[in-house]
Amino acid sequence: MTTTADSLLSVRGLTASVDEKTILHGVNLDVAAGETHVLMGPNGAGKSTLGHLVMGDPAYSVDEGSIFFDGQDVTELSCDKRSRAGLFLSFQAPVEIPGVPLSSFLRATIAGREGLEMKGKQFRRRVTELAGELNMDVSYLNRELGVGFSGGEKKKVEMLQLLLLQPKLAILDETDSGLDVDALGVVSRGMDAYRKQTDGSLLIITHNTRILEHLKVDRVHVMVNGRIVREDDASLIPWIDANGFDTFEREAAAQLEAERAAHEGEPSRDAAIDAVRAAASSLGAGMVQSLRATLDSSGNGCGNADAR
Repeated sequence: MTTTADSLLSVRGLTASVDEKTILHGVNLDVAAGETHVLMGPNGAGKSTLGHLVMGDPAYSVDEGSIFFDGQDVTELSCDKRSRAGLFLSFQAPVEIPGVPLSSFLRATIAGREGLEMKGKQFRRRVTELAGELNMDVSYLNRELGVGFSGGEKKKVEMLQLLLLQPKLAILDETDSGLDVDALGVVSRGMDAYRKQTDGSLLIITHNTRILEHLKVDRVHVMVNGRIVREDDASLIPWIDANGFDTFEREAAAQLEAERAAHEGEPSRDAAIDAVRAAASSLGAGMVQSLRATLDSSGNGCGNADAR
């Protein structure tokens, strides 16, 4: 399957499920190098699911479609290989890992990555510099990863990883969730620093427009019920801020109902055709013609159906 020529990330016809429940339905999404995209939608729309699928989370199953990154089909790649290829996902709820110091974890994340490996002093100097950019106390580097950290502190650690790893594409999954104004400012500075230092791409998953106020957004995607229902430029953000997602939810519900009606209508038309054929074997031609006319008048046109 071909992808959009200038896309860094190209998601094509992605249908995916978890625990045999379909979450995403035929999702298409493209992000070019150096662009900032926003994926918005109400809670439970499937936004985080898409982020985890792009990153290769094994908890989710790809039922149809493909994911291309930097010209390579990564649909079947493990998440660690996708990470080394240049993908990054910040978690909505970062995990705690007792017994593992943050500094040791950061050293492990850059180990074996071309252009990122550093010796001890160089590593400490770089991490201290990045921590300063994020107003982060360097003493946190000696603490166990995430243990006892506040929500804002955990998100700072996510930003620290982002700046250290310098991925080609960073997917930020509701990084603004639960943050106060000060912490939100730190996260915004982290995203701005990432863009300036790497010219990397961002896919920001959120249902809150506050974190977008100081970003230059190239494209906005709206997801409802596992489907991308609208795409537009940054002008869509203030409209959503003023009007919410109700309009998109109503449109999506109407579309889904139409699809269900069309799907449910197929068996009835086929059954009508079978009924006419069965009748032809035992009824006179005049009665069959009358039956055809009755079915045609009710919208089950047998002639048209046979032509399919």
